[in-house]
Amino acid sequence: MAGRQQRAEAAPDGPAEAKRTEVRASGKKCSWASYMTNSPTVIVMIGLPARGKTYMSKKLTRYLNWIGVPTKVFNLGVYRREAVQSYKSYDFFRHDNKEAMQIRKHCAMVALQDVKAYLNEEGGQIAVFDATNTTRERRELILNFAKDHSYKVFFVESLCDDPDVIATNILDVKVSSPDYPERDRESVMEDFLKRIECYKVTYKPLDPDEHDKSRSFIQVINVGRRFLVNKVQDYIQSKIVYYLMNIHVHSHSIYLCRHGESQYNVEGRIGGDSELSERGRQFSSALKGFVQEHHLSDLKVWTSQLRRTIQTAEELGVPYEQWKILNEIDAGVCEEMSYEVIEETYPEEYAMRSQDKYHYRYPGGESYQDLVQRLEPVIMELERQGNVLVICHQAVMRCLLAYFLDKSADDLPYLKCPLHKVLKLTPVAYGCKVDLFDLKVEAVNTHRNRPLQNAAPPPFIRRNSFTPLSSQDQIKRPRLYSVGNPPSARMSQAPTLPSMQFSEASEMLQSEDSVNGVSAADAGDRVRS
Repeated sequence: MAGRQQRAEAAPDGPAEAKRTEVRASGKKCSWASYMTNSPTVIVMIGLPARGKTYMSKKLTRYLNWIGVPTKVFNLGVYRREAVQSYKSYDFFRHDNKEAMQIRKHCAMVALQDVKAYLNEEGGQIAVFDATNTTRERRELILNFAKDHSYKVFFVESLCDDPDVIATNILDVKVSSPDYPERDRESVMEDFLKRIECYKVTYKPLDPDEHDKSRSFIQVINVGRRFLVNKVQDYIQSKIVYYLMNIHVHSHSIYLCRHGESQYNVEGRIGGDSELSERGRQFSSALKGFVQEHHLSDLKVWTSQLRRTIQTAEELGVPYEQWKILNEIDAGVCEEMSYEVIEETYPEEYAMRSQDKYHYRYPGGESYQDLVQRLEPVIMELERQGNVLVICHQAVMRCLLAYFLDKSADDLPYLKCPLHKVLKLTPVAYGCKVDLFDLKVEAVNTHRNRPLQNAAPPPFIRRNSFTPLSSQDQIKRPRLYSVGNPPSARMSQAPTLPSMQFSEASEMLQSEDSVNGVSAADAGDRVRS
């Protein structure tokens, strides 16, 4: 304990590190993941044009932000278009075009200064430098820049020699590029292929055996058919590798819906393990018709292990998988209560959750941030699978939507996920297309709007992932999982929370030596139905 305190009190090395420490300490939207590395990281993309670098950059950035690591893409093409207002032809990218080479180098330096500002002054943890970076000279320039500012560097190189993949990428993405306004597809293809040839003249791929054997990198070969990983330095870099090895470029759709309306929905109670209401059973039948109408014969169906999702899936008449990690957010001592009862019984808890819904953790339960961490394996599987229907819960659906739609932690807990509607998510080049289907079965509205923040919030101690325990005795209550888990006996009266009015120093000491009562769900804990 004393050793941990001494390290925490040690002064940062230099003013730049002090500034970074101060910014991160004040930024409340970081998560546990952003504290698993001791210095910022620059992810440097490498590869010829039309190799999917920007696609990977955007997806990786979306993922890292979703798990709570502040990340931003710096696309060099944007800087180049600002410097050169009108693109004429591939001649700009010839290695012997000295004027253009000066412009391109200047753009790289400007982008690197923006990277520095983001990492040092804006609380960023990871910057993605999205450019071709095909020469050793350019990569050496970036390495020297990172060394001067104590940044780690991780290279991501995309190697592809499949002509069909390259042609598809050009037609899907580059035809609509700002470089080619009002140009026909044939002329765009011709010019872009010549641009690629310009880069090939000076391209030096990473050399894992000699020149670059001491570098940290991953080579993604032919859009994920093979990978080569070299010298991963830390936890964040291992997460990057883990993610890149799971994303696959293929055409598929993800269908998200909540379970049919439950008895607790009708009664205005949260959590628990109630059965479907009459209208909930009507939705189950309507969902079966929806699957048949859209000819989703190859559809995989996933549910949680709570009765309301299982009963919804049973009506479909198809095999489905139960995932424990898809269970609804654990409300701890507030399970099976209405919000009115919570406000009356635990007024301080009610107020704290309104202050910061994303980080707030129910006593003996979970926060939205905990839920994101729990759902990470689901995201990885959704990236790998074909068409999937996920029948889940409101908080779970919000977390999944936030990933695919790139929503912030502030917005995530307030995303609207109404009962008896199906969302179809279809990944496209740099984003996700969303289609909403209303199955025309009435249901209660369980959405709660973001509270108005006109008045100053009350000075309560906030329970979250950084201060897991806000009282000396954290009340433990087993979660009411159905299907194989007999529910615990109902409490005759609401448990009493100990007083939370004690010093901040005392709270920090307790959080150092305490273990949170919520165990992470096993990612592989799936039951075949």
